[in-house]
Amino acid sequence: MANTYTLIASSTVGLLGAASIDFTSIPSTYTDLLLKVSARDSTAASRGAFSIRFNGSSAFNYSMKELRDVDGTASSTGVTGQSEIDGGRTVGTTATASTFGNVEIYVPNYAGSTAKSASIDNVLENNSTTYYSNLTAGLWSLTNAITQVTLTCTGSFVQYSTAYLYGIKNS
Repeated sequence: MANTYTLIASSTVGLLGAASIDFTSIPSTYTDLLLKVSARDSTAASRGAFSIRFNGSSAFNYSMKELRDVDGTASSTGVTGQSEIDGGRTVGTTATASTFGNVEIYVPNYAGSTAKSASIDNVLENNSTTYYSNLTAGLWSLTNAITQVTLTCTGSFVQYSTAYLYGIKNS
């Protein structure tokens, strides 16, 4: 079967920045969701971070496993009972100007009646020897259909950060 992608919504951060990016009223007419994010953070460091919440839930019903490479050092972690899923890293203010972290978040069966999984692929570079990449498997243990996705940044998303939400249908 061929997959068809439909842009549901997009967000481009303006001059004043944004503490979060929120997609609401997500229709249940698709099979899966795909979120593509290009972000820079106001955090005064080479890297910031952002998190993902579904349907506004900040209860401790998220878990994740993560593999990462930070400046050439590989590591992994696993956590349960979290109030959000780690969405990955963003480029901070001390990184090379005009560079952004890139993230792809895939949520299969988002409208189904089982727990929701998310796979996250994140990479950022700084045009130097500093870099970061990770692969994360996240789980939201509630069985509600996802109708809202919120991305929250460590500091705030800066101007020109973007997020695109796609619905995927099998046809």
